[in-house]
Amino acid sequence: MQWLNEPPRWSVDKGSLVVTTGDKTDFWRETFYGFVRDDGHFFGQEVTGDFTAQVTLAGDYETLYDQMGLMLRADENNWVKTGVEFTDGHTHLSCVITRDFSDWSVITVPEAAGSVTLRMTRHDTAIRVQFRTPAGDWQLLRLGYLPLPTTCQVGVMACSPQRAGFTGRFSGFRVTEPISRDLHA
Repeated sequence: MQWLNEPPRWSVDKGSLVVTTGDKTDFWRETFYGFVRDDGHFFGQEVTGDFTAQVTLAGDYETLYDQMGLMLRADENNWVKTGVEFTDGHTHLSCVITRDFSDWSVITVPEAAGSVTLRMTRHDTAIRVQFRTPAGDWQLLRLGYLPLPTTCQVGVMACSPQRAGFTGRFSGFRVTEPISRDLHA
């Protein structure tokens, strides 16, 4: 794995990656805000074809837009990020798909303030994002379209668009063969 925009502080502690963000970092393109940001912290590896990536997240969410999660990236114009984001005073599960322009979807999930496990699956041009509920089931967060080259980068990302110093812990990151395409198993 290698860094895109290495954060000012990071370490590996008991098998977990701990990241502290730099000042006003983000991944975003154009929509609504009218700016382009590609300076968030991304620690990724090359992956070819379909896959499932999974990670458990725990962060010190305090300031608007503090965020951490998974990212799949072809280049600065084509990517998806998903994870926990702090907005409107609460933790939300968030997903942004970018094809030259970013979109954003969120759902309030208070238990994400502790820790949450996410997985992202690539099925050709479809990206499926799921989170593990407190009962242990996988819940669909997003099914989106993103045409990508065969080989991309997948990994973890963290950003803090309003400040420096957001700290997050990534545990159990792994990339495996894709899960079944059955959405209603």
